[in-house]
Amino acid sequence: MSPRFDLRSLLERVEAAAPIDAVAAVAAELVTVSGATRVSFLIADFSGHALVRLSTAELTPDGARTRGAEAAETVPLDGTVYADVLRTQQADISVTDRGACMIVPVTDRGDAMGLLELVLPEPPDEQVQADVRAAGHALAYVIIANRRHTDLFEWGQRTTQFSLAAEIQRRLLPAAFTCEAGQFTLAGWLEPAASVGGDTFDYALDRDALQVSITDAVGHEVSASLLATLLVGSLRNERRRGVALDEQVRNADLAMAVNVEPGQFVTGQVMRVDLHTGHAQIVNAGHPLPLRLRDGRVEEVELAVDLPFGVEPGWAFRVQEFPLEPGDRIVFVTDGMLERNAAELDVAAALASSAGLHPREVVHALGAAVMRATGGQLSDDATVVCLDWYGGPPRVRDSDGGAGRGLASD
Repeated sequence: MSPRFDLRSLLERVEAAAPIDAVAAVAAELVTVSGATRVSFLIADFSGHALVRLSTAELTPDGARTRGAEAAETVPLDGTVYADVLRTQQADISVTDRGACMIVPVTDRGDAMGLLELVLPEPPDEQVQADVRAAGHALAYVIIANRRHTDLFEWGQRTTQFSLAAEIQRRLLPAAFTCEAGQFTLAGWLEPAASVGGDTFDYALDRDALQVSITDAVGHEVSASLLATLLVGSLRNERRRGVALDEQVRNADLAMAVNVEPGQFVTGQVMRVDLHTGHAQIVNAGHPLPLRLRDGRVEEVELAVDLPFGVEPGWAFRVQEFPLEPGDRIVFVTDGMLERNAAELDVAAALASSAGLHPREVVHALGAAVMRATGGQLSDDATVVCLDWYGGPPRVRDSDGGAGRGLASD
């Protein structure tokens, strides 16, 4: 009989290992628990279209990228069982005459980091399956904790090299692109242009409110990334000070006035939702209107549009009521999703057909659609944020990890 999964034993192995060996420590624990002959971690790459199998160089398959002793093998997603497991967040077990293969998601609060793949000498019983699923969930937290200390995971996810502008832009995005909580699920995605266009999105959750922003800095490359850095940094600083939404945007606008040259500006929307009442407010600073899917119908949410940030010092931004009801799906986009180069993409029609998809799938699907519409030649960044609002009081996390509506906010 195989040993039971022991979280304390796993944590002891991880703590004893260097940060770069944290995944190997989890793999070693899984070998002990399951009797697996091979354990692999496949991390989702930044394109959203592939996984990367991380290993050591002596196990390097042909064509893998290497850096020192590390190897990264790119595994395409389309049409594979890996894509199914990522999409459904359900484990897959395949059995052959040589044993079995089990694939489980590595996910935290809806943020799909990758997969664990185990090759087993025999089909796993229910207890081993439960242990492997638990280890996959634990690995998500191990990665979150250890990627602060090493570039291994970041390097593995980069199947194409970043420019300096892209590096700066990457640092402005939230650490997790998806968040599931009791009253909502939120996901964002950015398809960068060849010449980075200064798009960002951000969100933060506290006990009382969810705040979401999407911004688009004028220009391209490093100048646009630096302009975006100033605004996003300002908005985060004001938010973390705990001031009201109107003061946040006013002070961020003043920071632009003090620190940038005339003619530089950033469009954006900043939304705050009270988690207790469901009351939502928004500021629109020269940005495309959001779309709402409600009862099968897609329409723009009519808002008064103020000047972009940085255009006129002291501009009085209007904090507007945002009509939000349980069951609503709200999608925010930047103009890269709507530009002339993407004219063949009907965002509203694509959103209307997305009702059965998780927000994580919605933003990936819209990102893929704009790439198809432009032939992969984006002239501006294309960014999308999808918010599903369920409403109601916070709920307790399901014992099996839930799928979003059973998760409680922090």
